[in-house]
Amino acid sequence: MKEKNSGVQETHIEGRNAVLEAFRAGKTVDKLYVLDGCQDGPVRTIVREAKKCGTILNFVTKERLDQLSETGKHQGVIAQTAVYAYAQPEELLARAREKGEAPFLILLDGIEDPYNLGAVIRTANLAGAHGVVIPKRRAAGLTATVAKASAGALNYTPVAKVTNLAATIEELKKAGMWFVCADMDGTPMYELDLKGPIGLVIGGEGEGVGKLVRERCDMAAAIPMKGDIDSLNASVACGVLAYEIVRQRLM
Repeated sequence: MKEKNSGVQETHIEGRNAVLEAFRAGKTVDKLYVLDGCQDGPVRTIVREAKKCGTILNFVTKERLDQLSETGKHQGVIAQTAVYAYAQPEELLARAREKGEAPFLILLDGIEDPYNLGAVIRTANLAGAHGVVIPKRRAAGLTATVAKASAGALNYTPVAKVTNLAATIEELKKAGMWFVCADMDGTPMYELDLKGPIGLVIGGEGEGVGKLVRERCDMAAAIPMKGDIDSLNASVACGVLAYEIVRQRLM
């Protein structure tokens, strides 16, 4: 592993022994890239460890591995690890209790751009959110790029990674939370009551919030728009809605 000038560790581990040791040391590996068709013993062992840990497996061509490689010595496997440890959703609620505040969480559905994720974490910190929740699949992980884009906020704002975002929302509802998702066809945000224990759900550009997640939200909030295009960047939309929640909490 090598260091960037920012002091944040790079998140790629290459080579069979190094990747296997990362799993055995308990490192959080978000994604594993494996040479498609490679079936020798060491690679099978690595794949088995990845499956036990719930790591996302990507079987790719040698050309793709060569593109991802920084050393040129990947030996058919590259692991993408998290720079920071992930929290559990319960820890985010506990954080709110410790502060004596109603929980305020930001949940991301399909945000794959690391710069957007970093910007959301930065907004979450400044808006007083108690944490961010991301799904395991179709989502950027806590890479060095995310850490840099968060401008240091990742040191203070916990991020939980969950297997099923819709199921997590149902569990958090049992803890008394309400959920609002960003939706251009929703109710204008100024007409909604966004006070109290709330989760703000933001979808990815293009597809927005997925159907199953949308169905579990209690409200859908639309941001008034006066321009010639019909959508905002996901992190910008998150900022606008997060600060409407802040405004209402201060009333």
